[in-house]
Amino acid sequence: MKNHLHPFFIRRFFPFIFLLFFYSAGNAQHLILGNDAVQIEAGLNFGPTFFLGDLGGKVGKGTTFIKDLNFELTKLMKGAFISIYPSEWYGIRIAGQYTYVEGKDPLINTNGVDELWRKQRNLDFKSNMWEVYAAIEFFPLQYAKRNDEEYYPRLRPYIFAGLGAFHFNPKGSLKDQNGNVTWHELHPLRTEGQGFAEYPDKKPYQLTQMNLPFGTGVKYLASDNINLAFELLYRKTFTDYMDDVSTTYIDRTLFDKYLSAADATVAKLISDKTVGIVTPGVTRYAPGVQRGNSNNNDAYFSFVLKFGMRFGSQFSNSYNKNAANRTRCPARF
Repeated sequence: MKNHLHPFFIRRFFPFIFLLFFYSAGNAQHLILGNDAVQIEAGLNFGPTFFLGDLGGKVGKGTTFIKDLNFELTKLMKGAFISIYPSEWYGIRIAGQYTYVEGKDPLINTNGVDELWRKQRNLDFKSNMWEVYAAIEFFPLQYAKRNDEEYYPRLRPYIFAGLGAFHFNPKGSLKDQNGNVTWHELHPLRTEGQGFAEYPDKKPYQLTQMNLPFGTGVKYLASDNINLAFELLYRKTFTDYMDDVSTTYIDRTLFDKYLSAADATVAKLISDKTVGIVTPGVTRYAPGVQRGNSNNNDAYFSFVLKFGMRFGSQFSNSYNKNAANRTRCPARF
């Protein structure tokens, strides 16, 4: 897998965010009573999305994060969000998004022998991705200056974390003798023997799962009501099967035992598409040979551009509101 990030996010950031969430819940009555300080923001977001898993990668041994991405497989994420800001220094976000992920071993560049093992594996996948999540946004500079009524910058860095759910459905390709490519859903084919009695440790995976979205960004207040933001949104998942690759090859005769005749035929072909590169002449691996790396779960991340519009009070504090009242032009009838 290629999904490591600094352990700070797990050991420090998440506990802090959850404490902040409970603090927000304890002050929810301000939203109900219509507190002037509360602002609601709604908007759209989009940006490139990248997959971090077993398939594909750069030259050499499989490594982590951006260093091992196939940028030609970049996909566009698009979605919408609503955020509630009881204060200038924190907010509660709810978002829904659609994106697409893909991985292909044949794309790997070949400068040495390390990457040739993955290229010889010759597997691929693609999947639609639907996700929803709720997160807490924290603005550290606004927090540090929360008692300074004159502090109202337009550029505001922030961090965020939350809890979400996503749905995926990996598909793999087969090419016939005429070069025609067909795509097949991999989950029902149980390509690594998930649910087979002969492999009790390999359990079927669920296509809808929880994830932990978190990241960092910077917001720019273009006007009292319009703002722009750019952020890195990373999703930690609890599955290694986003690409349907995790453990070892199995005895392919078992597909006939557990699947229909049509599915068994496809499963035998699509579970092992080995091409003899490192070991010429080899077209199939023996049962038990490593197919993927189950030490880390799959993940995905996006660079997100956000366009938001705020509703409610335009002023963050009484100082700004009073200043505006003093300088407002008198009404004419």
